[in-house]
Amino acid sequence: MTALEAVAVYLPEQRIPIEDLADGLGLSPMQVKVFKRYHGLGTVCLDSDGTLLDLLLSAAAALGVLPGRRHQVRYVLHARSVPVAVPYPLNPLHEMCRLLGLGHAIAFTVTHQACATGLLAIDIAGRLLATGGEPDALALVLAGEKAFTRSAQLLPDTSIFAEGASACLVRNGGQRDRLLAYTARTRGEFDARPGEQPELALRFQREFPATLAEVIRAAVAQAGLRLDDISLILPHNVNKVSWRQLCRTINFPIERVLLDNVPVLGHSFCADAFINYQTAAQRGLLRPGDRYLVAAAGAGLGATFSAMVFEH
Repeated sequence: MTALEAVAVYLPEQRIPIEDLADGLGLSPMQVKVFKRYHGLGTVCLDSDGTLLDLLLSAAAALGVLPGRRHQVRYVLHARSVPVAVPYPLNPLHEMCRLLGLGHAIAFTVTHQACATGLLAIDIAGRLLATGGEPDALALVLAGEKAFTRSAQLLPDTSIFAEGASACLVRNGGQRDRLLAYTARTRGEFDARPGEQPELALRFQREFPATLAEVIRAAVAQAGLRLDDISLILPHNVNKVSWRQLCRTINFPIERVLLDNVPVLGHSFCADAFINYQTAAQRGLLRPGDRYLVAAAGAGLGATFSAMVFEH
């Protein structure tokens, strides 16, 4: 059974009020107000002087157990929302592996499910470890990207992206944070670049709560549980209003969805789930035996909706 061995997060100190980003993103004063008052966004976490390599290195360096266990790492996966992040032949992932002494590991990028790719990477890592025949082997899963263009930083009328990063060690088996279920659904009819087809974007917004609710219910059922058994939902930090709608759809208490990071950090691509996990762990919101759910949705090449259920 796939389990999370350790989770670490890197959050740049820089917090930029979204009104300070308005000119660069082409946002009107009214659009800024909508982002703040309706979507619940406030500041965005950015690292203006850092590179993608800096983000990945900082997240991996925060894993205090990694230096003593790097010899066990067989796979390194970078979960990425944006298919192309740097020009050829640059490869920050392989450079990070070299600098951290992980050159022996098989390293690759996982993409094409946009911001739901982080959960896909956990699933892939677990499957690789389960078939590798090495009980002590580990996989290092990284998430985090640079909001390096307007289209990479702005999801029109929905969210503003940030530059937090995460790193987690995954193993096959273990006593904590065991993966009980994983469900994903891709709806290819939503294949369009953000802002290109406004009518399709409106349809996506209308159908978002019902589709994500369907995936969440399926994951909970696959785990042999009921929604009442879920002590906490760790969301993607796209905005607050989508989660209010989702909670009404599934009749789940909004107080049990960890939304505190939305107004202060913004939406950190695939890293949100792990950023929220660390917040929950630091605040004592997860007790041994608690079942919690991680949910994400990614729009890009179609739209992918994903949910995982874990036991802490």
